[in-house]
Amino acid sequence: MSRVCELTGKKANNAFAVSHSHRRTKKLQGVNLQWKRLWWAEGKRFVRLNLSTKAIKTIELKGLAVYAKQLGVNLNKF
Repeated sequence: MSRVCELTGKKANNAFAVSHSHRRTKKLQGVNLQWKRLWWAEGKRFVRLNLSTKAIKTIELKGLAVYAKQLGVNLNKF
């Protein structure tokens, strides 16, 4: 399974690790993903999602149903 946020679609970023001598080597900046079990009030059930920490903070602010509707995600798939 790929490391992608199921709501926002965030994924890893290609970057350079720069040493003191300014030698650059490629590295992968991964996303901070967490498995979360959230109550979905409209569906009257829990949904288990692999979310980025940024998405978790936004869900705490706006609510799961509002945020999923804003992003155009169907929670019935989960």
